Amino acid sequence: MPGFEIFDDTEKQQVQEVMEKGFTFRYNFDGMRNDVWKARELEGMICDTLKVKHTHLVSSGTAALSTALTASGIGAGDKVIVPPFTFVASVEAIVLAGAVPIFSEIDKTLTLSPEGILETLKKHQDIKAINFVHMCGSMGKMDEIKAICDQHNIVLLEDACQATGATYKGQALGTIGHVGTLSFDSVKTISCGEGGAVLTNDTTIYDFAHQYSDHGHDHIGMDRGAESHPIMGANYRISEMNAAVGVAQWKKLDRILDTQRRNKKALKDALANYSEVSFRVIPDEAGDNAGFLSIILPTEERTQEVVKALGEQGVAGVFYWYANNWHYLKNWHHIHQMKGAAKLPIDLIADRPDYTQISTPKSDDIMSRTLSMLINLSWSEEQINERIAAFAKVFR
Repeated sequence: MPGFEIFDDTEKQQVQEVMEKGFTFRYNFDGMRNDVWKARELEGMICDTLKVKHTHLVSSGTAALSTALTASGIGAGDKVIVPPFTFVASVEAIVLAGAVPIFSEIDKTLTLSPEGILETLKKHQDIKAINFVHMCGSMGKMDEIKAICDQHNIVLLEDACQATGATYKGQALGTIGHVGTLSFDSVKTISCGEGGAVLTNDTTIYDFAHQYSDHGHDHIGMDRGAESHPIMGANYRISEMNAAVGVAQWKKLDRILDTQRRNKKALKDALANYSEVSFRVIPDEAGDNAGFLSIILPTEERTQEVVKALGEQGVAGVFYWYANNWHYLKNWHHIHQMKGAAKLPIDLIADRPDYTQISTPKSDDIMSRTLSMLINLSWSEEQINERIAAFAKVFR
């Protein structure tokens, strides 16, 4: 999956253009940059590829989440549904926005289930938004999810940070809801080294996004010192250097997706021969970005045995998320305690949930039996066959 696997001279050339002709700051300095605008260029490329009206680049996927929340009006005291299986930034961004994460169940899509969301809405009628995370490159039941959001007037934020290039019924993930996010860090499908993006078809959300991520600047005119500040903001700007790497990487997106899908199919076809193996549910197989192959086994005990056995066979890139400190709720002790370096906004909310008592039994059952394998771009046919042979030893 990681785009860095296919770094070559094209990334170097893009960065060199900034060094020789351009300027590292993404705004202004018009006279010094010789019309070199890498952030603008990459934003335009993303809009064209994903068929979205607005893209705004920021410094990371986490910054994109924080920006998307604020730009879509999510703030102090607002309740936001989030899955227990995600990267911890999905939760941290909500807390640091002053909002309240409400955990809801996933299903075998490995994303929030419509049934779980509806159960949560029975307990919390004042939900303001859903942070719908497209984990491991694929989507959930998006027609049902969007219908729920429309019916209940809930903001649908799509965290597509692990799903760049994935689609659902032909529409890019991250563009189905009100606002979406992508991540371009070092181990993502497309890498800028560090970077992220906010996607939206809503011009009001876009304006708040570019303002909020740059200290509230309205970005009108050519004199930064004369710009107005309609809102308060932060500093989540991407640099021209990171955007330059992204320009080269984005041109490789089709190649990356084709390679991932080909490699994943070879492994999935091989694993389909074993009766104890079932696969993650993917509502639109054609839209999967194929960054991971996720399988579900009969029991937690068997899953642990398989993970251990694959390690002994030298199979790298196998993730047992249920025991992973970054990606599953039960292991996030700082979230259970809502522990920060200083007092958090959520400490001021009297009726906040007791996160030490959060229970997601349906998600626990699924994730305790799930393992995912990273799909590499650099595998040779021989390396894929070696993995298939290792699976055979484990599952036979």
